[in-house]
Amino acid sequence: MKTRIFAITLIIITILIGYFNYNTQTNPVSKFPFKLGLDLAGGTQLIYQADISKLGNADIEESMNGLRDVIERRTNLFGVSEPLVQLEKSGEDQRLIVELPGVSDINQAITMIGQTPLLEFKKERPGSETQDIIEAQQKALEAINAGEEVTPSGLALMDPYIDTGLTGRYLEKSQLQFNPTTGEPIVLLTFNKEGKEMFAELTKENINKTIAIYLDGAPITNPVVREEIRDGSAEISGGFTPEAAKQLVRNLNYGALPVSIELISTQSIGASLGEDVFNKGITAGIYGLIATALFLFFWYRLPGLLSVIALSSYVVMMLALFKLIPVTLTSAGIAGFILSIGMAVDANVLVFERIKEELKNGLDTHSAIKEGFARAWLSIRDGNISSIITAIILFWFGTSLVQGFALTFGIGVMVSMFTALTVTRTLLLAVAPKEDGKISKFLFSCGIN
Repeated sequence: MKTRIFAITLIIITILIGYFNYNTQTNPVSKFPFKLGLDLAGGTQLIYQADISKLGNADIEESMNGLRDVIERRTNLFGVSEPLVQLEKSGEDQRLIVELPGVSDINQAITMIGQTPLLEFKKERPGSETQDIIEAQQKALEAINAGEEVTPSGLALMDPYIDTGLTGRYLEKSQLQFNPTTGEPIVLLTFNKEGKEMFAELTKENINKTIAIYLDGAPITNPVVREEIRDGSAEISGGFTPEAAKQLVRNLNYGALPVSIELISTQSIGASLGEDVFNKGITAGIYGLIATALFLFFWYRLPGLLSVIALSSYVVMMLALFKLIPVTLTSAGIAGFILSIGMAVDANVLVFERIKEELKNGLDTHSAIKEGFARAWLSIRDGNISSIITAIILFWFGTSLVQGFALTFGIGVMVSMFTALTVTRTLLLAVAPKEDGKISKFLFSCGIN
C-alpha cells in the first residue's frame, strides 16, 4: 500500500512540475522563462583582439581574466540577457568573444562594449604648475563663451596633471554605497594586489592634494587625498547625487580595462534563424520521444508503458531544472538533452532485460522486479559514471558550444539515474500482482512471446 501511495505521489509531483513548466513559459511576465543562447534567440557576436605586447608572460592570463570580468560588468550594466563573454587563444593571439543574445543591432552592441577607453590616475604637477594651467584654461574658456576669438596656447593647452602609471589595469572594481549615518552616496574603489601598493605610495606622497581620474583623456573626478591609503580600498565622497555617483561608478568600471582591445570581427544572427533552429530541435525531440515510447510499449508491454511515464517525469524535471538553474539553452545543449533521453531509456532497458531473465528462471513477478533492479544496478552505475566523467571533461576543456552540450547531457544523465531507479521501480512494484496469472505473465513478459 505504501508503494502505491508513493507512486501516486510521484505522478502528482510530475503533473505539478509539468504545470510549472507550462505556466512559467506561457506567462509573459514569468521569472522563469527558458534562457536561449545566441544561436536560438538571435543576437550579435563580437570578437576582439587584445594587445598583450606590453605584458610579460606571467601577466597575460591574469590580465585577460580581468578583461573578461570588466566586459561582463559592462554588458550586465546594460541589462543584456545572459551575455556570454569568453577568452580564446589563437596561436600567439589572445581574443575576447562577446555574445549578446537579443541584440540585433551590431552598432548598438559595439556601443555597449565601448571602444578602448583608458582609465588613468594622475597627480598634481610640482609647485603651482597645476593651478596655473587650470587658471589659464578657465580664462580661455570664459573668453570663448563671451564670443571672443581665442586661440588657446601655452599653459591652456597643457594637462594640469601628470601620469602616475596607475591605470584601470590595477582597478579591481568600483561600487556605489551609501553612508549609513548621513545617507550620502559614496563611491568605493578596490585595487588589486599590485595596484594596492601603487595607490598606497601615490596617496602617501600626495596628502591634501588632488588625484585626478581620467577616462579617455578627460577628467571624470578630482578627489582630494586626506590620508595615506594602504589597504587598496578608497572612498570618494563629496556631495554626489545618487545619479551622479552611479554614473561615476559606471565610468570607472567602463574604463577599467587591463589591456587595450581591437574589434576584428562581428556577426549578427537573426531571430528568425534562431527560431528555426529551435523549432527543428524541439520537433526532433518530440519525434524521438514518440518513437522511443512506441518501442518501449510494444516490446516491454506494461513495464514499457510505466517507463514511458517515468520518461515523462524525467523530461519535465529536466525542463524545470533548465528554468531554475538557469541553463542557457543552445542548439548543442538541446542535442545533449535529447541524447540524455537515450541514456534514460538505456537504464530501463537494462532493468527490463534483467527482469525477463529472472522471470525465465522461475521467480514470481514481484521478486523478479526487485532482483532485476538489483542486478542491473552495477551496469547502470558504471555506464552513467563514465558518461558523467565524459561530460565533465567536455565542459572543462571545451568551447562554449561544447560546454552547452556537456552541461545538459551531464545533468540529464544524473536525473535519468533517479527516474530509472526510483520512479520506474516504484511504479513497477505498485502494479506488480501478488499472485501470477496468465494476464500478469503476458503483461510482464518483457518481449517474450
